[in-house]
Amino acid sequence: MITRIREVRRARGMTLDDVARRCEPPTTPQTIGRLETGTRTVSVGWLNRIAGALGVEAQDLVEGAAGAELKVAAILGPAGATAPKKRAIVVPPRVEDGQLAVLVAAGIGDYRAGDELWCDTLQPGDYGRALNRDILVPRPAGRFLFGRLINRDEDKLQILPLEVGGRQQVVANPPWLAVAARLVRAL
Repeated sequence: MITRIREVRRARGMTLDDVARRCEPPTTPQTIGRLETGTRTVSVGWLNRIAGALGVEAQDLVEGAAGAELKVAAILGPAGATAPKKRAIVVPPRVEDGQLAVLVAAGIGDYRAGDELWCDTLQPGDYGRALNRDILVPRPAGRFLFGRLINRDEDKLQILPLEVGGRQQVVANPPWLAVAARLVRAL
């Protein structure tokens, strides 16, 4: 079986060590390298483990699969747009369990009307990972609060709204929060 593990790994900007550490259970960079080059046989189990580490579907790692990908036509840098020296691809992200989206209807803070925010939900024990990041917090009666998490006490979150002159809000014991992880903006 011909795989595209190396191609997808490079498109994700990850090293062999990054992929090895993100595998469940973790493995060695040498093993990932052998699987990439074909010196070690790739089983379905290995495909699933590596796909999980790369954040893609296993079918995206198989040559000739009908997985989603975008061919890179140019690389934009200080010297302008240039053709890539090697064939390159971008693999769209996989939607994971617990992800949700926020649509921006009117410009606020750094966000523009039409933006999509892809958010990862966090449980109370993981709220520390969202400090100084934009979050969505559920409120009673189906309402929400969106802003920057500026502090976290034992049972309270302190959130600074994005609007200019907004006052800090305190939310006690939210059951979950969603941290903005990816901005999708149409040009």
